[in-house]
Amino acid sequence: MIERKQTVRLQSLSSQGTERDLRDTTPAERIGMMWQLALDAWAFMGDSVAEPRLPRHVVRLVRRRR
Repeated sequence: MIERKQTVRLQSLSSQGTERDLRDTTPAERIGMMWQLALDAWAFMGDSVAEPRLPRHVVRLVRRRR
């Protein structure tokens, strides 16, 4: 049996969002990281077709003034 050592960080909720390793990333990069995690989770569950369930279009409604 091979022993593996991993480092784990324990942080309080009040310090959330202050991580140095994510400070220089854009929101798009962070979403990309989460998307990869979702793909890995779907693959782990045996789902061969990993499609996003969120719509990829944006709609803006501008009403006329009365």
